[in-house]
Order: sequence, then C-alpha cells, then structure tokens
Amino acid sequence: MFVVFLRFSENKSQAGAFMAGHNAWLKRGFDDGSFLVSGSLGTGDGGALIASMSSRDEIEQRLQDDPFVAADVVRPEIHEIAPSRSVDALSFLLT
Repeated sequence: MFVVFLRFSENKSQAGAFMAGHNAWLKRGFDDGSFLVSGSLGTGDGGALIASMSSRDEIEQRLQDDPFVAADVVRPEIHEIAPSRSVDALSFLLT
C-alpha cells in the first residue's frame, strides 16, 4: 500500500487547466480499485491519496499518467506502508 502526497510545485497556478484531466485520472483509479482514499491537504499544499498497488513501479507509472504530474503542477512524494494492524472496517488492507 502507498500513501502519496501530491505537493504543488511553482506551477500551481496552472492547476485549473488540468483539473478535469486530474479528476478523470482519479476516477479511473477508484473505478479499477487502485485508489482507496484521496483528498486535499489541509495546508493547501496539494493533495494526497492512498493507493493499493502491487509495486512501487506500478504506482510510479500510474502517477506519470496524472495530468497534474505530467504538467509539473504537483510533485509526487511516495511512501510505502506494510500494514500490520487496523480497525475491523479496514482489515481487508492487511492481506
């Protein structure tokens, strides 16, 4: 599992031009089950997502398809997590 922070770059002002494509990219990730959670960072510095992908290469490739990443509106910061404990509602993440 991966936690990805999508931190705005100096090109933040271009976000509006790529928002529809970014939202479509997020939708595809949720539709195919790769993305579990996404949202804005409370600091206004960008966004974050939790992804259930099989490898770092897979998440890196998926991120390259994000129009925000391709246009350098955001820069991804990838953190891999090996879950070992959860509440019952999230136990499916432990497999």
